[in-house]
Amino acid sequence: MRNGPETLSPRAIGRATLARQGLLAREELSVVQACERFGGFQAQEARPPALGLWNRAEGFQVEALRRAARRGTVARGLLMRGTLHLVSAKDSAWLRPTLEPVLAGALRARFPDLDVLPVLARARALLAAEPRTFSALRAALAEDFPGESPRALGYAARTGLPLAMVATVEDPWCWPPDSCFALTEAGGAPDPEELVRRHLAAFGPASAADVQAWSGLHVREAFDALAGELVELRDERGRTLWDLPRAPRPSEDAEAPPRLLPSWDSILLAHKDRSRILPDEHKGKLTTKNLRVPPVFLWDGMAAGVWGIETARRTATLTLRPWAKLPRGAQGPLEAEAEGVLAFAAPEAKLRGVAFA
Repeated sequence: MRNGPETLSPRAIGRATLARQGLLAREELSVVQACERFGGFQAQEARPPALGLWNRAEGFQVEALRRAARRGTVARGLLMRGTLHLVSAKDSAWLRPTLEPVLAGALRARFPDLDVLPVLARARALLAAEPRTFSALRAALAEDFPGESPRALGYAARTGLPLAMVATVEDPWCWPPDSCFALTEAGGAPDPEELVRRHLAAFGPASAADVQAWSGLHVREAFDALAGELVELRDERGRTLWDLPRAPRPSEDAEAPPRLLPSWDSILLAHKDRSRILPDEHKGKLTTKNLRVPPVFLWDGMAAGVWGIETARRTATLTLRPWAKLPRGAQGPLEAEAEGVLAFAAPEAKLRGVAFA
């Protein structure tokens, strides 16, 4: 006789997500495999996805990402929540049409009076001729639509067309700050059920609200369609969580090594309820006043503070700023992990050091 859904402790839920994110142990994966395995990498800036890959893929080097970008097997474009993500090109083909309602809704909410179709037709023609930065694209569109806001014109192109940023050989993190954008062809059919599966595989166990917070898409119907395929669980507050039957759910006592996550790391943004990774007493510290998500370090599987790198005259210092007093024995392992991050993120520095503030 069944006794109802299994109840998982907060630590068990957190360890399950860390295991799926490669944050309990790095795994030998290609860039494409990592992008697909870990649900993509938020990529508002160029360096964070590279650091996200370094945290999860054993032996990752930026040149591997550069090769994948040159070959067109990865794409950096507007996807989940209407934000930039690095995903495999294969996933981009079906994610873009799946998330079309999110992107179209964002455009309508910001610029409800814009006549979108002629703008998209002209933007498509301009980008078909050559890749362009958004500054150049906005300027060109403004000549054809002089009565419209250049910002609205650029936002329409960004949300209404399937675009990918063009990688360069010269930039150390594969994409320059003001990258050109090129047209891509989505080519796939919308698949919200697969989107739910991918979220659970990368970030589960999770609720429908978690998947919606990560994607921006209403997914209740997708969960209903998958009802016979998923495992029903509970958290200690009685909330329903869903999972894939064969997904890893390690013991809550599984060792979680320290990790230094980049800005906007997806594990911090993939749930409506972030308590599995972010202690309730620190939840107000995740977003800065200018709406940035800072680089966060993990201790014992939980966000414990922020970190940053300062460089001057070929000297690089990585400073960790804990939110509270760290337990005895934490400083040594955190320093060792920070030294690895510093060597990866600032290879040109002749002198490197780690400090606590």
